Formats: sequence, structure tokens, C-alpha cells
Amino acid sequence: MRVDGEMLRGWPTPSGKLEFWSNTLAEWGWPELAAPTYIKSHVHPSRLEPGQMPLISTFRIPVQIHTRSANSKWLDEIAHTNPLWIHPTDAARLGIGGTGSLVRVTTDLGYFVVKAWLTEGIRPGVVACSHHMGRWKPEGQAGQRLGMMTVALAKDGSEWSLAPKQSGGSFRSNDPDTMRVWWTDVGVHQNLTHAVHPDPVSGQHCWHQAVRVTPAASGDRRGDVSVDTDGSRTQFERWLELVRPADRHSPGGLRRPWWMLREAYRFPSPG
Repeated sequence: MRVDGEMLRGWPTPSGKLEFWSNTLAEWGWPELAAPTYIKSHVHPSRLEPGQMPLISTFRIPVQIHTRSANSKWLDEIAHTNPLWIHPTDAARLGIGGTGSLVRVTTDLGYFVVKAWLTEGIRPGVVACSHHMGRWKPEGQAGQRLGMMTVALAKDGSEWSLAPKQSGGSFRSNDPDTMRVWWTDVGVHQNLTHAVHPDPVSGQHCWHQAVRVTPAASGDRRGDVSVDTDGSRTQFERWLELVRPADRHSPGGLRRPWWMLREAYRFPSPG
């Protein structure tokens, strides 16, 4: 909004306008992206390896808030598990028996084991797993039990694993309703298996993953998680190679435009 020639309110851009052409992107070394265009992401079909599928890991259900609402007994009763959504044609192609069958989802870093849910509510060639579930704590650690899985945490070199030891179910507490908990499945923690994919332009994390889905291997249990932290570093460095260094591609060598503040930043109080 401009009043008497002075811009008093607008978009957080240098001009205060919603810019169709972004001088910021052009000046920071991304001129081909300065106008709205389509960008092929890392899970675009042309960039997937044979056998890979995109995993929608940011899939959300309407009654939970990330895992922050896992201590809400009423919400947990409505939704307490996060099966892998998969189209029946994909399940048949991959040899997955049906809803409730265990599947292994393999990422760049490792894998997690989860139940399948066959549904035509998802596009063929794509799978999804809600990120609301899968809270866990190591054996011997006290604390919340509702919506929480107790696991054995193990390390062998750079490889870490979570093995489920105690899942949901009823338990005694000051709240008599905890003895009425009838469900035992509290979901699977998938985020540990997701490599860090920093978008080379904004630095934000690209959450969608390129995965392989197979029937669970012999000995796999729902809730098993395996991760190689060396692989995490490898993937991070691979994505860093896509970045255009600020000292050669930005005004004054700035790493970030001053008008694009991170959420955690705050202006100092006047005076």
C-alpha cells in the first residue's frame, strides 16, 4: 500500500509488490528461475532410478498435529497409525499381499518397515506415509506412554537401528482412560531414514523421498528402522554441489538477501 508516495505495507520484497520477475533470483545467480516456471524436482519421473517411487512423507491427516498431539487420547483413538498408502496396481506389481502386509521402504540412507494400506485414493506410482506417528523412546527411559513406542537403540559403526520392544496398549496412570486404550499400533518413525536434501536455491529441506518398496524381508518387524549416517553425509554433500556459491553469484557476497528473514529472526525493538 502506497500513501503519499511512501510504501507503507506490501509484500516482503524490495519493491513491496508481488514480483512476477524476481530481481533477487536473477541477482543471486538463478536468472533462469527469475520468472515463474516448472522445475523438475529430485522425484520427477525422469530423475528416478529403475524401481524407485516418490514417497510423500509430508502427507497429513486432519486430526493430528505432527506428533505434538500424540498425548491426546481422543485424537489417538481416531488416528494412531501411519500405514503406507499404495495403489492396488502397484501392490500387485511389487508382490505385496494386501492391506496389513508388512513392507520395507528403502531410502538413500536405510529403510523402515510399515504396514501397507491398499487404496485407490492415491495415484499409481506414488506412495505416502503420514508423518504424524512414530514417536519413540529408548528402553529404560521413563516418560509418556500414550502414542509412544519403546525401542532398542543399537549402533554398529555408522549404522544405527531401532527395534520395537513395546508398542501401545493399555496401562495404569492417574487417568482411568489409559486402561481403556485398545490399540497397540502407534505408527512407525520414518523421518530418520530421510536424507537431508537442502534445496540449492532456498536452502529449505526437500522432504519427498525417492524410495523402493518391497515386501518385508524375513525377520522384519513393524517399526524396524535402519539408518547409515555416513550415507546421510554423502547425500548432503551431493546436494551441496548444486549450490551456487554466494561469493561469485550474489551482490556483495551475501549468503542471503537481507529482506528474506528466517522465521526465527526478529527485528530489534525500537529505541
